[in-house]
Amino acid sequence: MEDDTTAWLSARLRREREMRGWSLGQFAEESGVSKAMISKIERGEASPTATVLGRLSGALSLTVSALLSRTPSVHHGVRTHATQPLWSDPETGYDRRQVLSGQKIPLELVEVNLPAGQQVTMPAAAFTFIQQAIWVLEGSLLFHEGDRVHKLDQGDCLELGPPQDCIFHNQSHENCRYLVAVVRSTP
Repeated sequence: MEDDTTAWLSARLRREREMRGWSLGQFAEESGVSKAMISKIERGEASPTATVLGRLSGALSLTVSALLSRTPSVHHGVRTHATQPLWSDPETGYDRRQVLSGQKIPLELVEVNLPAGQQVTMPAAAFTFIQQAIWVLEGSLLFHEGDRVHKLDQGDCLELGPPQDCIFHNQSHENCRYLVAVVRSTP
C-alpha cells in the first residue's frame, strides 16, 4: 500500500472508531483483531491484510469498499478507470479496484486480481449486511463458502448465500480476475 493510502486509511479507521466512541480494546473485541495491530494500523506503522481489513470493516458495519473509498458513495457521471480506487494486500498481492460504489442504488462493483497460488480469507462479519455475487472474468477460483467449496472457471458466476467465513483461493499458476457485485442492505 502506498504511503498516502496508508495515512488516509489509518486516519479513516481512527475516525470511524472514535465516531462510535470505541476504545482500541472495544474495537479489538468487536473485530477480532488485536489491540496492538489496530494501534499500529491507526498510527500508519502497519498495513492491514485483506483479512484484517475484512474484520475491521465488518465490526464497523461498513463494506470494505466503503472503508477504502475516498469519495462519497453517491456520485454522478463517469468514474474513469484512473479515478477508481485501487488497494493492494501487502501480504498476498491481491488487488481490488472499486469500480463503482452506489449511484442512487445500493450497489458496489469491485474488480479483484488474485495472483497465482494465493488465497484471501474473509470473515462472515464482513458479509452480514450485504448480498453478493462473484463472476470470474479470467482464470479460475476455488471459493470456500463455509463448508461448501465452489470451483469457478472463466465466465462462471456464484450468488453467495447467508454470511459465512469465506476463502478466495487461486490454486492455479495464472492470475485470477473476478468481479464482485455487492448489494448493501438498506434500513
